[in-house]
Amino acid sequence: MFPMRTALAIWNGRISPVFDVSRQILLLDIENGTIVAKSSQRLDEHDPVRRAARLSEMGVETLLCGAISKPLANLLTAYGIKIISFIAGNVEEVISAYLAGDLPNPTMVMPGCRIRCRKLRN
Repeated sequence: MFPMRTALAIWNGRISPVFDVSRQILLLDIENGTIVAKSSQRLDEHDPVRRAARLSEMGVETLLCGAISKPLANLLTAYGIKIISFIAGNVEEVISAYLAGDLPNPTMVMPGCRIRCRKLRN
């Protein structure tokens, strides 16, 4: 079985607030709930089509991010990439929650995201 590849949009040790302009991603290869490889990559593509294609080329299956535009989210979904968006918090805490199967999590929702919070509580 191949490891699952997850990308996190990061900025200063936290989840980047807006994926569309995020320049850094953390790639995690996860096998049986354990990180088997971790690397940081620059993401310089500004065009949404190129950005989505780049993640696909990297083998990303899941993206953890803050806010994301609907057009870019649709492109990523078309590439088969699952998106867990509107996340905020320290990268290591988000990784721990993700590995525990605890995302989405109301305690890690972006500030001011009331509609999303209500959806998570239901």
